Formats: sequence, structure tokens, C-alpha cells
Amino acid sequence: MKDSYKVLVVDDEPNNLKVLQQILKDYFQLIFAINGEKALAAAKEHHPDIILLDIMMPDMDGYQVCQHLKADPLTANIPVIFVTAMGEQEDEARGFDVGAVDYIQKPVSAPIVLRRVQTHLSLVRVAELDKLVHAAIKMLGEAGHYNDTCTGEHIWRMAAYSAALARAADWTPAQVSMIELAAATHDTGKIGIPHAILKAGHSLNADEWEIMKTHAQIGYDILSKADNPVFKMAADIARYHHEKWDGSGYPLGLAGEAIPEAARIVAIADVFDALTTKRPYKEPWTLEDTLQTMQQNAGSHLDPHLFDRFLQIMPEILSIKATWA
Repeated sequence: MKDSYKVLVVDDEPNNLKVLQQILKDYFQLIFAINGEKALAAAKEHHPDIILLDIMMPDMDGYQVCQHLKADPLTANIPVIFVTAMGEQEDEARGFDVGAVDYIQKPVSAPIVLRRVQTHLSLVRVAELDKLVHAAIKMLGEAGHYNDTCTGEHIWRMAAYSAALARAADWTPAQVSMIELAAATHDTGKIGIPHAILKAGHSLNADEWEIMKTHAQIGYDILSKADNPVFKMAADIARYHHEKWDGSGYPLGLAGEAIPEAARIVAIADVFDALTTKRPYKEPWTLEDTLQTMQQNAGSHLDPHLFDRFLQIMPEILSIKATWA
């Protein structure tokens, strides 16, 4: 069964095209071009997922073709593999310099051609899935506040605060990127809260508050359906960001380090942003009053160790706040 991916094969020798056709025809949709000009036209028209490109061609060689491809926004992201008899190190270096992702030596080996193409297409798949995850996270983050009094700026600003604090807590760059995405979904569960409660212009009564608190579990139930590291972190954040260091939070009453660190980081970012911004029911607090109150709650509501790190990076936090303002 053929894959849905399209492969553009470029070579001025018909025999070489036939060899590559025999190797790839049972697996991919194939497009052919016999020179650089036709290759550029085919790339724009068909937008292939990968290009196998000969180097030694008349009029326009493979290096020049690759440069044109990378200079055009429509084709710049298409991976290019050079298929060539040129095997010197300087030849390969030049190929990578103009944007190729790999080399295949002529005469070609069928298993190597197939494996190299499949490997680079798998990277394309990963990139596509990564884009989908990012898009889904952003939509869920916005959806959580669609009927809330908070603006979309809140979720992205506090996500940036969370990333800065995670970095200060010695998280790896990959983990920092994950929490910046995942933090934005902390209130996804508010989708399940009645509008009258979300938009209440008064302090919630006991019954209303119990309903509001269910947003943590609702968010977890939604986000935990995906088996993806970002969504797993997002689910934990949604469920536990209202837990408190002393165990007095909700929904499970966890305490201390039993609360996932990601949720403890987001709790600090969320409180800081809530206090320092205008809401329908309050004016923004001053920085002095905000930090004084948070300091008083470090060790009860907030993780005291992470709050110390938060204070240490206050110049960065204020820079993020100013950027969004």
C-alpha cells in the first residue's frame, strides 16, 4: 500500500530516474523532473514532502536548485536529500551548507534509499504532530477562558511566567518549553462551569464555589485523554494547580512535594498574574502588596522554595509583564 507522502525525484539521466522509480514506486507518490528549472516548478506546483536531488546537472546544478528551494517560503521547509556520485567531504559540506538534510551515494542501494527517505519522512511526521499538539494546546487554553472574565492575555502571560520559573528551577530547555504550553491549559475545565458562575459579579456562595472547584477535575478528565507528554503535564497542572503546600487546597488535598512540581510552578505564576492585573471585581495590586501577600502565603499556599526562586528572577518576571502590557 502506498504512503500518502509525495517524493520529487530530480535527475537529468533517465536511467537514474528509472532506478529510483523502481525502488520507491510501491511506497510513495512520485513526481519526476529532468532539470533544475522543472524541479523548481514541480516543487511549487505539487509541494512534495521530500526531494531526491541530483547534483551534477546542466544549466542549474543541485546546489543552485537547493538554494532556490530554501529561498522560497513555499518550498523552504521541504527536506532535500542529494543523490550523487560526488563523495568528497567538501562536496557533502557544501550540500549541508545550502540546506540539504542528507546524502545518498551513487550507485544507489535500494534498502539505503528507502530507509533514508522513510527516516526523513518520519521526522516530517513528528514535526506535523508537534504542530498539531501546539495548536490543540492553544485552542484548549483559549476555550477554558472563552466564557470567563479573564482575557486570553492572562493565560499566555502566566505561561511565560511559568516557563521563567521552571528555568530558574533547573528544568531542561525541553521541559521549559513543555510547561509554557501546558500551563496555558490550566483552566480548561472551566468549559464545564455554568456561565452564571463564571461571570458572577459577586463573591460566590458556598454552593457556587463547590461547583467552581470542579473545574480542576473536569480539566484533568479532558486533558488526560491524550497520551502525549505535553498533555500529560497539562492534565496534572489542570488538576493540581489549586492544591496548596499545606494540604488545604483542592481537589485532593495534596501537600508539599506530593503536588506535581509543574502544578506548584503554575500556582505561583497564576497567583502573581491574578493579583497584579485588573479584573472585573478588583483593581490591580501594586508589586509591593502582591509580593508581600505571596511571601506571607509561602509555606502555606505556595511552595516556599520555588517562591524564593521566583523572587530571584523578579527582573525577568517584570520584563515579561511589561512585554504583555
